[in-house]
Amino acid sequence: MVLRRGFFGWLIPAAFVLPLWLFVGWIVSGAGGWAFLWMVFAIPGVFLWQLLLSVLVRARGTVRAHRAVSWWDVLGFTAWHGLIIALGFYNQAWWMPLMIVAVLVGIALFWLELWQLWSEAKPSRMVLRTTEGMAYIPPAEERADASLQDVIIVTEKQRPPAS
Repeated sequence: MVLRRGFFGWLIPAAFVLPLWLFVGWIVSGAGGWAFLWMVFAIPGVFLWQLLLSVLVRARGTVRAHRAVSWWDVLGFTAWHGLIIALGFYNQAWWMPLMIVAVLVGIALFWLELWQLWSEAKPSRMVLRTTEGMAYIPPAEERADASLQDVIIVTEKQRPPAS
């Protein structure tokens, strides 16, 4: 649960840290003009894509309730962020195949988040069906200490109108 909560907290800062890493990596590695041209498009793309994915993750009720992402999210974001970090080293030998894989993993992560959001928002999650085919919404769980609560009734006194 700690790892999943850590990813929950990392989603928004990642939108700023990952593009910054691409810029710092370009400076440190001494990559050329073609890398700079790619970086002009990649930095805003990574920023906006990460924000979009973060919104899709945080839109799910279970994520908001537990303040933790799912294990599928952990797997997807680990792969995608790892690929982006590797891209920041700008190694010419494996940079282009790595970029293609990073784009594909980012698209797959988008569809994964949509699938999780859709499956969680389906009415079938909230409505149970009986063997006769009837659907019903299960009642809310009653608290065990509900009978121990005090009930206070306040009545209002009627005042005669002032003359």
